[in-house]
Amino acid sequence: MSGAGFLAEPEPTEERRQFLDDDLTEPGFIMNVTRLWAHQPSALVALFDLLRVINAPHRFSYRERGILIAACTSASHDSYCTLSWGSKLAAATDVATAVSVVLGDDGPLSDTERAMAEWARKVARDPNGTSAADVQQLRDAGLTDPQIFAITAFVAARIAYATVNNALGAQPDAELAAKAPRELVEAITYGRPVEDS
Repeated sequence: MSGAGFLAEPEPTEERRQFLDDDLTEPGFIMNVTRLWAHQPSALVALFDLLRVINAPHRFSYRERGILIAACTSASHDSYCTLSWGSKLAAATDVATAVSVVLGDDGPLSDTERAMAEWARKVARDPNGTSAADVQQLRDAGLTDPQIFAITAFVAARIAYATVNNALGAQPDAELAAKAPRELVEAITYGRPVEDS
């Protein structure tokens, strides 16, 4: 597989070159997902703009966003985003907390964070299986209806992003795995394997 997964590398244009070069600033290498989305950079920009719009009224913290993403991506067996955001969550909290969320054990989280993680997993696994009682649990944990909508829309948008990556064969980057905590890498036993270094 190429860095663009199952697709050929797109023809170079100035927009695509700039899009790829942005990765050289952060994270310091061109990620496989960036190579894949270079087929339509404006779509990824629009998707990430949507995520910012969803979050703007509520300002969920970096930690909360990390919990939501690690919970939903691990539930949907997305190794790439789980590795990426599990690492970010480990940096924002600690390795044990990040690994716990990835494994579905939310013991280290607050009651509100635990409710958010459980909901993210339900949305990822079976959105038609949710119930009014599930939503009430979120309210009981202190979340308002506008916040519940925002969490759900945020998780759904992240799932859309991961679906494109996974369906088109983007493998987690060797560089990403090399920088990740060993315990996290070992906890991710599903999805596409890390690319060969």
